[in-house]
Amino acid sequence: MVGYWHNFANPSGPAFPLSQVSADWDVIVVAFADDAGNGNVSFTLDPAAGSAAQFVQDVRAQQAKGKKVVLSLGGQNGSVTLNNAAQAQNFVNSLAAIIGQYGFDGIDLDLESGVSVGAPIISNLVSAVKQLKAKIGPSFYLSMAPEHPYVQGGYVAYGGNWGAYLPIIDGLRDDLSVIHVQYYNNGGLYTPYSTGALPEGSVDMLVGGSKMLIEGFPLGNGASGSFKGLRPDQVAFGVPSGRSSANSGFVTPDTVAKALSCLTALQGCGGVLPAQAYPTFRGAMTWSINWDRHDGYNFSQPVAASLRQLPAAAASKKKAVRATRTAW
Repeated sequence: MVGYWHNFANPSGPAFPLSQVSADWDVIVVAFADDAGNGNVSFTLDPAAGSAAQFVQDVRAQQAKGKKVVLSLGGQNGSVTLNNAAQAQNFVNSLAAIIGQYGFDGIDLDLESGVSVGAPIISNLVSAVKQLKAKIGPSFYLSMAPEHPYVQGGYVAYGGNWGAYLPIIDGLRDDLSVIHVQYYNNGGLYTPYSTGALPEGSVDMLVGGSKMLIEGFPLGNGASGSFKGLRPDQVAFGVPSGRSSANSGFVTPDTVAKALSCLTALQGCGGVLPAQAYPTFRGAMTWSINWDRHDGYNFSQPVAASLRQLPAAAASKKKAVRATRTAW
């Protein structure tokens, strides 16, 4: 289970120390880094989250529990400036310094605006992320959280914002840990599996969007070619944690549980079915940890329970038990 932790105050409340994040979260995405210009990235810790030294200790403590702590770039108003190779190098060097200072496991690309800026900037971004991974090492964690028009929107009309993330995904597919598309705030989802849009907040939308990412889909608007699918373990889905955390797209924990069960075991499905069960499907992401805490953990507790019942989780548990018995 992936969640975004606010490094700022908003109506969910002030920021709070990373040590107070519930143990149900597996990946904590710190939102957000800032565009410091000329390709450089900066990060300023909210004082309510504690001192920089305490934050570093909190990151290490979460990692000691097996959690990932990742720095997100973007957000609703965020952007990156990568017009040339010099700016790309600044991007790499500044992020490597931040990762080294705070101990982040990697980065999350949550660029909700300005991704349809043309091939040169996309090429520089792909190259820069690959260079950053080479600096950090093979354990580098890379996630993406685009809104669905930037991804599956390429099926409807490939051009401009529609499908703008697809070349980024393609360029980094071998380096990608997980992509969790945001299935909220953008209305229904058009897919090859229905004549109309699959409605927000439905099992079919979450399954249909995930199916497109795994099984691939043709490009629209007269574009040639198609999007090649990703491995199931590289795909999750993104939903709001509650009614206050997004403008639209609210889902119940039961809907999340059914979508996960459908994707991993072909159970609980609606009208859209995967071509086969994908037991290694990665899981669920939500905006946000802070809103979930504000709402009394109404999302994280039931969804974490659902995730623990999935085939991959059960297989991992059996493997751990076998290892323990062998040790005995």
